[in-house]
Amino acid sequence: MPSPSLTALAAAVLHVPKPPERVLEVGCGDGDGVLFLAREYPAARIRGVDPSEPAIAAAVKRVGLDPEGRVAFKRGGGRLLPYPGGFFDLVAQVGGRLRPAELARVTTPGGHLVLVGEWRRLDWRLGKRGFVAGRHGEAAGETFHIYRLEAVDGGAE
Repeated sequence: MPSPSLTALAAAVLHVPKPPERVLEVGCGDGDGVLFLAREYPAARIRGVDPSEPAIAAAVKRVGLDPEGRVAFKRGGGRLLPYPGGFFDLVAQVGGRLRPAELARVTTPGGHLVLVGEWRRLDWRLGKRGFVAGRHGEAAGETFHIYRLEAVDGGAE
C-alpha cells in the first residue's frame, strides 16, 4: 500500500497539464517518489536529490540497471541543488524545508512545482519567486499544491 504522501503526489501530477521532459524530486529519500514519477512519465528523465548519503545509496540500489540513464540520484540539499538553472519542467517536493529561490532557479519558466505537505504563507513565499498558484487539493489526508513558474525574480527571500 502506498504512503499517503505518495498518494497525494500521484493525485497532484494528474493536474500537471503536459508531460514534462525533465523532472526533479527534492528530498527524494530512498526513491519512492522518483520511481513513481518515472512510471508516470516514461519519456522523461527523472532525477532525485537528497542530503542523506544512505538514502541516495538505497535509491540507487533500487533503480538497478538503467542503460538509458533515465533515472538518477545525487546527494545534495535544498539550499543549493546540484543542477543548472532552468533545467527542470517539473519539480516535486514532499515535506521538508522549502527553499523557494532555489526551486525557482532550477525550474524552467512555464514549468511546474508540485508540493505535498503544509507550509506557512506558501502562496506569498512562492509568488515572490514568480510562481503562480494553480490547484490545491487533498488525497489520503495529505495536502498538495501545484504552481507554475511565470517569471524568475532574483531578489532575496
